[in-house]
Amino acid sequence: MPRLRTITTAALAVLALAGGGLAGAPHPAEARAGQGGGSAWFTSWAQSQQDAATDPLRDQSVRTVTHLSQGGDGVRVRIQNTFGTAPLEIGGASVGLSGDGASIKGDTHPVRFDGKTHVTVPAGGEVWSDPAGLDTAAQDDVAVSVALKGTATPGQHRTALRTNYLTPEGTGDHTADTNGASYTKTVDATYLISAVDVHNPRLKGTSVAYGSSVVDGVGSTNCGPGCTETGTNRRWTDDLARRVHTELPRTEQVAIANAGLSGTTSAADCPGTPSNVQGLDAATRLKRDVLALHGVTSVLYYYGTNDLAFGCDGEQILASYKKVFKELRDAGITIYVTPITPRPGYTDQNNLDRHTVNLFTKKASSCDGICEGVMDFDEVLKDPLHPNSIKPSYDNGDGVHANIAGQQAIADSISLRMLTAGVDAEAGAGAGAGAATR
Repeated sequence: MPRLRTITTAALAVLALAGGGLAGAPHPAEARAGQGGGSAWFTSWAQSQQDAATDPLRDQSVRTVTHLSQGGDGVRVRIQNTFGTAPLEIGGASVGLSGDGASIKGDTHPVRFDGKTHVTVPAGGEVWSDPAGLDTAAQDDVAVSVALKGTATPGQHRTALRTNYLTPEGTGDHTADTNGASYTKTVDATYLISAVDVHNPRLKGTSVAYGSSVVDGVGSTNCGPGCTETGTNRRWTDDLARRVHTELPRTEQVAIANAGLSGTTSAADCPGTPSNVQGLDAATRLKRDVLALHGVTSVLYYYGTNDLAFGCDGEQILASYKKVFKELRDAGITIYVTPITPRPGYTDQNNLDRHTVNLFTKKASSCDGICEGVMDFDEVLKDPLHPNSIKPSYDNGDGVHANIAGQQAIADSISLRMLTAGVDAEAGAGAGAGAATR
């Protein structure tokens, strides 16, 4: 059954007074969310890091715009240095509601780490901040500003699909600035920040979309011939979050976090896997990119299309699915899986292997008892006249990824009740003791 990361009211009060939990580790005080009087932290936005940026930062500030699926009465952020070879010296950080460009609407709110304004993130490590008292609503854009001291190369998520901002080298700490004038440089990747939590005891959980470029949002800036929308949050996960907020009752709200990474595979051993995504397979990054998030109740799993393209067969893909699904189930997380969608260029053998995998995922709508349900993106996207391609009206132009219309169609196909079914069933069974620590 789903297990939730939360924190008790008493512990939250201590954190608010003392500045929060230990930097470098998730906050460990946990109990089930959604119960009367409880306080809860849920990951409301995420972008998984995949490598180190090309250029280092030198005594400058980074302002990253994050789009929350749900809001709350406090936030905390994760700074990662997973791919760094040297420590990150953070000299200051803040959060605020994002305005036009790099500006802030209202005030910035300082972010602390174990009560301090500065923190060192070791090479290969990460830190979670203390709670910051910023009130947010669903669909708010929150700017997270971080000042880096010295020189270091930040970790990044390449597919930000929006503009983020830097001050020039050597300009120091501008995290308290509200007008954004100092942030004169731009970048189309997401540096340093990989997750934002919100404090909201009314939420039922966080659903994490996990997979490759179809999850990452490739195509979601394509609004038609000659039309591009960057920074408008049109991934299917964004569309799904908007549906949750507007269509589900207030008592059944969940957050949606995106842990997609373009080019990655489910299996670790596909012979044609490019070197830049080796070591980013589903099992290897599961703990960092899913299990380390907070309040996770379900995973929306899309993988396999790159596995086939990189030379894995159906049995290898299924073996990787079962390995990841066992770890998720052991953590009490509900699994919803999507069949592999069409892709031009597959060989006859690729399509046979795709059929094998899809038969498994659709079997009794529950992966032969391993998954709790199926999200049939294959049926949504495939062209009935050319079943190895997606519908022309949904095609990003590469036959693989959905444009904005296709992203919305994917989101519209997902049952919202499915996202809260496991939580509701558990609450009905009176499961309140036995909190899990992950």
